[in-house]
Amino acid sequence: MPELKTRRLFISHAWSYSTHYNTIVKWFNEEPNFSWINYSVPSDDGCSEKTKSGLKTCLTNQMRPAQGIIILAGMYAAHSDWIDYEIDEAVRMGKTIIGVRPWGQERMPVKIQEAAHTIVSWNSASIISAVRAWI
Repeated sequence: MPELKTRRLFISHAWSYSTHYNTIVKWFNEEPNFSWINYSVPSDDGCSEKTKSGLKTCLTNQMRPAQGIIILAGMYAAHSDWIDYEIDEAVRMGKTIIGVRPWGQERMPVKIQEAAHTIVSWNSASIISAVRAWI
């Protein structure tokens, strides 16, 4: 059997809306034959520096070792400044971006559409297949 590939991922999310983030983490952790390292910044282990500049540095440092960035489009309207920063940094660093369309929605923010290598639906099979294919 071939060796299992470990993927290094950063999941963009808002600390005040951790439900979707936690769901994706659960899907990844429960998927058979799927190995990953989580480089996200979870709410229970966030950045120690709370200034805008400090948060940007923290996010960049967390994103740097990741091979791919997963952008949850449902958070875009409320947190577009931070998601824009994460997208811009991912593009600058040459990271693969997977956009995740919110459950039950067809529309995606243009910024995510333009930056994403692929856009998938909100379900475990779609997201995991995209990670396996692109990262």
